[in-house]
Order: sequence, then structure tokens, then C-alpha cells
Amino acid sequence: MTLPASTTVSPRSPADTLARCRALVEPALRERITRLHPWPAEMAGYAFGWCDIGGAPRTGTSGKGLRQALAVLCAEAAGAPGGIAVDGAVAVELVHTFSLLHDDIMDGDETRRERPAVWKAYGTGPAVLAGDALFALAFEVLATAPGPHGAAAVRRLSRDLRDVVDGQSEDLASESRPWTGPEAVDVHAYLRMAEHKTGALLGCAAALGALLAGAPEGTVHALSTAGRELGVAFQAVDDVLGLWGDPAVTGKPVHGDLRRGKKTLPVLAALTAGTPASARLAELLTAVRPPGAAGDAVIRRAAGLVAEAGGRESALAEARRRLDLAREALHSVPLAPGPLAELLTLLPFVTGRLG
Repeated sequence: MTLPASTTVSPRSPADTLARCRALVEPALRERITRLHPWPAEMAGYAFGWCDIGGAPRTGTSGKGLRQALAVLCAEAAGAPGGIAVDGAVAVELVHTFSLLHDDIMDGDETRRERPAVWKAYGTGPAVLAGDALFALAFEVLATAPGPHGAAAVRRLSRDLRDVVDGQSEDLASESRPWTGPEAVDVHAYLRMAEHKTGALLGCAAALGALLAGAPEGTVHALSTAGRELGVAFQAVDDVLGLWGDPAVTGKPVHGDLRRGKKTLPVLAALTAGTPASARLAELLTAVRPPGAAGDAVIRRAAGLVAEAGGRESALAEARRRLDLAREALHSVPLAPGPLAELLTLLPFVTGRLG
């Protein structure tokens, strides 16, 4: 596949890029959802923000569409029309929403995007069923994708989903591990978990776009790597927002992860910073028995100590480092200049979520 000659490109803004890719993918996503049984289809529509409980339509989209954009842009970067990646984008969006439905149940999160989570709105059993339906539909979409690359795309999604499950397993298991001592979760272990839990699906979106475009293996690998690095940056920023973000923006209660005893990057970085605030933070968190039993005053004090020990800045520095690695991966292979410019412009969107 011959790529266009390099030219000076003025890329779209991140908002315009996301809107363009959503406009390409969302009609196909909505059409696929209508093929489900009406009950899971309604719950899926609720999860995507398209309807209220009971199915009454509402104005909304399926989120900002970062994964959709990665699939489309990576197909275009490989020299193909973006439309060839629509089935890959739909499959990843379905799997992502499946994971959110199940994660909210496992984590006990009662809200998602400022509304009751699906399990709170419809019940735990129905939410599990809706997630299962989305999971199965994702593989059907890829298996029936036109062109010669559908089987390779199914294999890619299956492989990357194993990483997602591994990452979620590590995340859940870490909640019962101590904050300090030889059994504690260290920063390196956390970053490996983040690459699996969050990075794998972003990497999968990028890889599927390239695969469906018929890109060579080296290009698929480079784009997948860029997506995974972007995913770790995304998770690092998400952790910061979980401690200091505005619930009206994040759609989730502030301090929720810390209250539950989840190990997040700002807290782990603060605990290992070796400062007086680190020691006070360790003492405070270790004294909470059982984990997750701390009151509001203790949680606010802990969040303050995390910031004082440099946990916020460490997490943001890691996010910036991962974005640099994503840029390096994108520059490591020949890509069409226009889509490459859009990808590079889209990367800072991750840290831009902080406002």
C-alpha cells in the first residue's frame, strides 16, 4: 500500500477529529445494537446515553469516542479509507461498554456519567446479561466484517481481551493487599496493570484499524504500541481525576477509589516518595480497619497528603512520559501525513481532560 508523499498538514482540532470519527462510526454502532433482544438493547442504549430507563430517547452520544477515533485514524494512517475500520471501531466500543457494565458491578460504583449505573438502574443480573450481549455482538461484528482480514481482527480482539481480563484481575486483587511492606503493590506493578486494563483496549482499537486496512505487521505493532502507551497515560490522568476531579465532569464521586482502598498511581507514588508526608500517609491508610472504612475527614486528609507528597505531579509526569512514548511509536513507521497529524494532535486530549 503506497502512502501519500509527505506534505505540510494543518490537522483538525481534537474536538473536530473526534466528531468526524463519531459521525462515521455511531450510525453503525446504533444499527448493531438494534439487532439485540429489546431488553439488552435498551440497557445498552442507556449505557451509551441514547435513552432513559424505559427506553425513552434522549439527546446524547456514546461518549467522546477516543477508541473509535483511534481505529478510524489508524486505518487512514495506513493508507485506507476510514470507513474500512468501522467494524473494528464498533467492536471495540461494544467491548469497552461491556467492560464498564461489569466493572461497575465489581467495583460497586453506583453512578456512571452522572446517572445511575446500569446495574443500579436495571438490576445486577440484567446488567450482567447486557454486558454479555455486547461482548458476543462485538465478536459477531468482526467475524462478519467484509474483506480478507476479519479472522485476523477476531484473533487480535481475543488476544487483547485476555490482557484486559488480566489487568482487571490484578486491579481487584490489589484492593486486599497492604499499602506498605513486602506485599504492597509497587508503582511498576501498577503500571503493568494499567497497560493491560486500560492500554490493551486502546491498543486494540489502533491495531484493528491498521489490520482491517491491510497494514504490514510492523505498522500494526507500532500503532498498537502507541495506543497502549496512550492508555496508560489515560489511566494516570483518570487516577488524578478520581482524587481531585469535578464529579460534574467525571460523572463519578470524588475520592471513590481512595475510599474503597483501590491502589491508584498518585497514592502509590506518594507512598514511595520518601517524604514526611509519605510517612504520614502510610500511617493514616494503614490505620484504617477494615479497608474502605475511613470517614470523609480521613479521606480528605489522605488526599491532601497524597498531593503534599507529590503523588499528583508524579502521576501527571508519568502521563506525559507515556504520551512521548506514543509519539515515538507513531514516528517509527511510515504513515499518511494527514491522519498522523490528527493522531498527534489527539494525544494531548488525554491530559487536557484535567481542564
